[in-house]
Amino acid sequence: MNQPLAFDDALDVAEKLDAEAQAELVAVLSRRLAERGRASIADTVAQSRREFAAGRYQPITAAESVREAKP
Repeated sequence: MNQPLAFDDALDVAEKLDAEAQAELVAVLSRRLAERGRASIADTVAQSRREFAAGRYQPITAAESVREAKP
């Protein structure tokens, strides 16, 4: 079974790559982080839509939302 790679170990491995490979690694990691962020937002939106469809929330105007947000 593979054990997770420690952060310091990952940095050590990345430092052994040439500059072009390091740049590609950064690009790949950035894309993957962006994809995860988009997936998380999509999950939140889907959950919110399900809750709205189930009647847990009612539509309100922007002004009402601002009033509710103020302390």
